[in-house]
Amino acid sequence: MTTLPLDAAMLDEARRFNRKLALAPRFGIRHRWAAQAVQGLLALAQLGADRKLALAGIAVRQAVAQADGLRVPVRVLRPSAGPARAVVLEIHGGGWVIGNARMDDGLNAALVHACGVAVVAVDYRLLPGVPMQAAMDDCLAAARWLLDGGLPDLAGLPVVLLGESAGGHLAAATLLRLQAWPALLARVAGAVLYYGVYDLTGTPSVRAATRETLVLDGPGIVNGLRHLTPEVSDAARAAPPFSPLHGDLAGMPPALMLAGALDPLRDDTLLMARRWAACAPVECHLLPEAPHGFIRFPTQMARVAQARVHAWIDERIAAVESEAAWA
Repeated sequence: MTTLPLDAAMLDEARRFNRKLALAPRFGIRHRWAAQAVQGLLALAQLGADRKLALAGIAVRQAVAQADGLRVPVRVLRPSAGPARAVVLEIHGGGWVIGNARMDDGLNAALVHACGVAVVAVDYRLLPGVPMQAAMDDCLAAARWLLDGGLPDLAGLPVVLLGESAGGHLAAATLLRLQAWPALLARVAGAVLYYGVYDLTGTPSVRAATRETLVLDGPGIVNGLRHLTPEVSDAARAAPPFSPLHGDLAGMPPALMLAGALDPLRDDTLLMARRWAACAPVECHLLPEAPHGFIRFPTQMARVAQARVHAWIDERIAAVESEAAWA
């Protein structure tokens, strides 16, 4: 279920890569010490990140988003020369327990170069150090601050929300909560959601996941989601904003959604796309032979998907610019 130009050679390459993934450990962090260890290794791998961006022609600075008494660090990437055409508010993945605003520098730098945008990456607080509500509050605060002109040099530009995996969940939850500020929600030009988690009680494909699942610990996903939200009742976990799939999607912006056919979270994307399409335009791609996290893998399929994301963001920016010209 995709219109992306994928050929037999790309699918064969994906299968070969999947055979290597099958030998790797599955992601299923359940203990705080494990998350902290991975976070420490991530920080070591990111040494010199700002210098690398500068050499690539990208200016980077830190800022602090402020709303509702919260102060949320954000990382701002933009072209070193010339103005930005739009802003992408990016929310990283990592199962809500690992990651930071630097971890997507490579993908975000590609966005800056391909689309001429600035990227504002959110450094939300991580579980289990805080409840999931705090992570959601941080992302909402960052969105409200940005949409309300928190960065004066970027104020008034089209804004696209982008989230991957847990970041897809947080992006969708943020959009739902922005319904309380209709003027701000109306400023969101689009949403790009990579294989997000939209039902914390588990969609059918999640509940059917087996030990053969790639990347993720298939049988442990449902219990893992419950383990990450011990402060939330089963009823609250199944309701929005914790489970955006079951929210009122009125007023949502156009969306681009991508998931892999081998991802146990595929139903989250397919069901969300179906509901979203009743309220706003949706372009949804289910990529064959693709597991969770495929956009990060060194395959031609990932490059094709990334190119479509760049083109789609360009299309959304052009649509907003055209509307402004006619206003």
